[in-house]
Amino acid sequence: MAFCFLPFAFCLPSWALPPPEEVPEEVLRTEIITEARSPIDGKPITAAEYAQLQAELQTITPGASPLNPQLRELVFLLRVRQLLRRIGVPIK
Repeated sequence: MAFCFLPFAFCLPSWALPPPEEVPEEVLRTEIITEARSPIDGKPITAAEYAQLQAELQTITPGASPLNPQLRELVFLLRVRQLLRRIGVPIK
């Protein structure tokens, strides 16, 4: 009985292969990106502008936010409130 399924065992790996017209992921990873979109507003920019923007964004310290301190505190309190609601603490 086990021998009747043997011919199908040789066909299974070929079913898992992608279609031949599909570009392999290894090739896509090595492609040079010549166009990009700004992470700020989504507008198309060149690769040089994208690299410059990434460098500028990395120089900004994470703690230095231009937000108003009162607004930052409000956001923190809202996150604490959301956490307490998930835990099940009744909040009025």
